[in-house]
Amino acid sequence: MKWRDFIQLNLRALTAHRLRSFLTLLGIAVGIAAVILLTSIGEGIHRFVLNEFTQFGTNVIGINPGKTTTHGSPVGLLGTVRPLTLDDSEAMARLPNIVASTPFVQGNTEIEANGRVRRTMAYGVGPAMDRTFRMRPSIGQFLPADDLHSPRAYAVLGAKMRRELFGDANPLGERIRIGGSRFRIVGVMEAKGQVLGIDLDDSVFIPAARGLELFNREGLMEIDVTYEAGIPSAHVADQIKRLLIARHGREDFTITTQEDMLRTLSNVLDILTFAVGALGGISLVVGGVGIVTIMTIAVSERTNEVGLLLALGAPRHTVLTLFLGEAILLAAIGGIFGLLLGVGLAQLLHLAVPALPVHTPWTFVLAAETIAALIGLAAGVLPARRAARLDPVEALRAE
Repeated sequence: MKWRDFIQLNLRALTAHRLRSFLTLLGIAVGIAAVILLTSIGEGIHRFVLNEFTQFGTNVIGINPGKTTTHGSPVGLLGTVRPLTLDDSEAMARLPNIVASTPFVQGNTEIEANGRVRRTMAYGVGPAMDRTFRMRPSIGQFLPADDLHSPRAYAVLGAKMRRELFGDANPLGERIRIGGSRFRIVGVMEAKGQVLGIDLDDSVFIPAARGLELFNREGLMEIDVTYEAGIPSAHVADQIKRLLIARHGREDFTITTQEDMLRTLSNVLDILTFAVGALGGISLVVGGVGIVTIMTIAVSERTNEVGLLLALGAPRHTVLTLFLGEAILLAAIGGIFGLLLGVGLAQLLHLAVPALPVHTPWTFVLAAETIAALIGLAAGVLPARRAARLDPVEALRAE
């Protein structure tokens, strides 16, 4: 049978029962649309979270006290973990390929200024924090490079904190009370927004040594190191590890590179995207059941036609291919409608809710279309085999 005749027969079979064909391909279309819509939301959230996470730079390594993975007894037993100190941070800054090292400590405290009181987060950091995390002051400057152990009592406000305490007035040079200690404001940071639930704009930055005193802590909560671009993070992490082991006498700390964090986060988000896509895939299975039902009915209704084809000498594999092609065509047309519907719904959703990140991953689109065609093929096998096995004489006698 010529391909032209083959296609014409399939199209006539579909158009002969327009409503039935439409309802069948609608089941596939809804499945494809569900997969595309859900994966678009999942991929959008994936990209949004990674963008939020990487806006501070990717050449960053975090060092925390205590070792998260140990063998046998915990390293921290009986207080054997040495705290991370300002001297540790200073020593790291002198390592080759290190751009900056930032000590870090934080706590919740009351901020009082201009006759107003606000309770929020205060961060004790080093003077290089703005360079480490790509943050810039909008007015004034960031914390000056004082002696890490006895810095001057300076403070830098977040953009929201400035508005809450001083409105539109210039706060530079004003006094502010943080947890009972007085500080002088030397700068205000540019608006950064919320990052993974942390509002850096509603905060205040003070020298790390002052933060240790304010929160009555013996050691730092973290040291963040940024290194030169193009240098392998593993090489820098190994340098830091050797330095701290030499200073502490043992590996009582945890080093986490930005690559490790991004890889873990990306894996979690990939699983989330796949899971929501699988939920939409259930609709595709339902659509496949519809194709099986319709094709079984079609074989019963077209028994005479099959008998005539076989009686005229058509090979059984031609009859098999004819019914398989009809099933695949139903699934393919349904897939195209589903593609248009899914992409359209995703864009409408983004327009209706601009805050919701939506991005259509074309790999999932191609996968969904391929799965739709395979479902059509699988769903048409049994009815097509039944048609191909009909006896020509008995088929011609059928009513």
